[in-house]
Amino acid sequence: MNELSQVGEHTFYMDSFANVGVFEYGGKCCFIDSGGDRASAEKALSLVEERGLTLEKVFLTHSHADHIGGAAFLRQKTGCAVYAPGVCAALVEHPALTPVTLFGGYPTEEMRSRLIMSEPCKCEKLTESALPSGLRYIRIDGHDFEQAAFGTSDGVWFCADGVVGERILEKYKIAFMHDVEEHLKSLEKLKKLDGKLFIPAHDKPCADLKPLVDGNIENIMFVLGEIKRFCADGITIDGLLERIFSEFHIKLYLTQYELIGHTARSLLAYLKKKGEIACVYEGSRLLWKTRNL
Repeated sequence: MNELSQVGEHTFYMDSFANVGVFEYGGKCCFIDSGGDRASAEKALSLVEERGLTLEKVFLTHSHADHIGGAAFLRQKTGCAVYAPGVCAALVEHPALTPVTLFGGYPTEEMRSRLIMSEPCKCEKLTESALPSGLRYIRIDGHDFEQAAFGTSDGVWFCADGVVGERILEKYKIAFMHDVEEHLKSLEKLKKLDGKLFIPAHDKPCADLKPLVDGNIENIMFVLGEIKRFCADGITIDGLLERIFSEFHIKLYLTQYELIGHTARSLLAYLKKKGEIACVYEGSRLLWKTRNL
């Protein structure tokens, strides 16, 4: 934990709660994600400085706090440039927007903790021209508004939260998603990637990503099936969340309620778009009901 492992001639990573990728080029290096907090970022920085490398850039895969929490410290300490894909750059600069998108209103104190809302950091939109030679990216949206996976010339891919580890799926069964349709498309992209090693953000590296991707797709299909089952007789959002927490054996607390709530609404939106669930209005109640196709 928190050691720098070499996985290619120019590619390293620091094993932490959210893995930090390192790509070295000509005495300089860039990070892929920044660690979830100052301590993780400080450790990653000390490890590359021990190798005589200067941190030049930080590429954030997306805008969630466990990936961007160390960015402000790294920028203040080194003057490095920070990049994130699309609208995520605005969320890195204005992290107070993140709990609002999750909560749907002014967030509670718990939703403004460092687990959800990081320190603001000046951030530019990710472009091809910002990349050092030997580094590339593809878009794998869906988990967040936008998301990127980064590949190095060593054949190593940093897959961010595009794919979720088996242990996490076994523990929670329902993983966070913002756009289910885009997430499924991104999983298909990941399955077709050509590389020697694949490093998810919250799991160990693997030489073959396809089994894990297939497991993720299978799990999403299972969850969608369960959502339709829960909605068979019509149910409110709170009723649906009660079923999810109970039947998936997820511990209930406010932050978890909002994260699962966001995902549940995204799942409902996906099923409604497909015509498999409809909104039913009973007096002053809005019910989500599975359609008999």
